Amino acid sequence: MDWSALAELLRDAAPSMLKGTGYTVIFALASMVGGLALGFPTALMRLSRWKLVRAPAELYVSAMRGTPLLVQLYVIYYWLPSIGIDFPPVVAGVLALSLNAGAFLSESLRGAVLGVSQGQWRASFSLGLGYWATLYHVVLPQALRVAVPSMSNTLISLIKDTSLVSVVTISELMLATKEAVAGSANPLPLYMTAALIYWCLSLLFEALQRYLERRLNRAHH
Repeated sequence: MDWSALAELLRDAAPSMLKGTGYTVIFALASMVGGLALGFPTALMRLSRWKLVRAPAELYVSAMRGTPLLVQLYVIYYWLPSIGIDFPPVVAGVLALSLNAGAFLSESLRGAVLGVSQGQWRASFSLGLGYWATLYHVVLPQALRVAVPSMSNTLISLIKDTSLVSVVTISELMLATKEAVAGSANPLPLYMTAALIYWCLSLLFEALQRYLERRLNRAHH
């Protein structure tokens, strides 16, 4: 193996790959915020006693979980403009990732809320707390502690899912790597480097997950 040639290859590709990594992190963080913003109200809607409230949330969750993210990206970026709804590539990418993550996050939170015993609700009601006060002060703190691992897994998967936004011409890490590979006769080191970067980003968010779990467990005890 020609180590000098390998070093030169990585050095030449480094600026574009680092820039792509920055876009990947931005996309992941923006989609995490968007997914959480959609996931919480969707979970509450699915817990509603009224079918008129539940039905739209159930349809949204079913559609997002039952279709590939890649198809969702194509629909938002390539099909919606045909009916007059046009998004810039960045907005389309973040929107698709947020919609997809929101559906999975809502299910994690809904399951966690349902896991809180009915006795907690009845005890709160007996103390004079209403539905929303009980949900906010009693149920959600317990549910979040249970939901953090599964919610974190969904958010961590966003790091890898950002590689799909390259199909809407956004130069995140994967597209930057493909562009670097196009001018190289030895693509494997570049793809391995990209894989290593994705892995490091995932490890970073896993560490954040463990930190949040410790904080919530201390607060509970």
